[in-house]
Amino acid sequence: MKLITAIIHETQLDQVREALVEAGIGRITVSRVSGHGKQRKEEIYRGKKVIPNLNPKMRIEIAVNDQFVDITVDTIIKSAKRSDEGEVGDGKIFIVNLEECIRIRTGERGSAAI
Repeated sequence: MKLITAIIHETQLDQVREALVEAGIGRITVSRVSGHGKQRKEEIYRGKKVIPNLNPKMRIEIAVNDQFVDITVDTIIKSAKRSDEGEVGDGKIFIVNLEECIRIRTGERGSAAI
């Protein structure tokens, strides 16, 4: 089992979600986050150029069984890009081992709970 966390541009959320559903990945958790990396976006505030410290992003978390890791990652990569070549700020994907998963309602554990 793996926990896949994707940080994507907020405008790409609907495309990513729809692509995941089409690929058979229907259980996701989404939250609004802020952060910064190489992406720089200048704004004009009261006549001065300002570079905000934190940019709004969307965080998607998906717990998957091992056989679904590649299809999930490939789907996110294809649908999160804002252009054919991609752009700075399109996001990142993190994959970590998931030690245990427990469904609260039934008490199921492991792969069956996902």
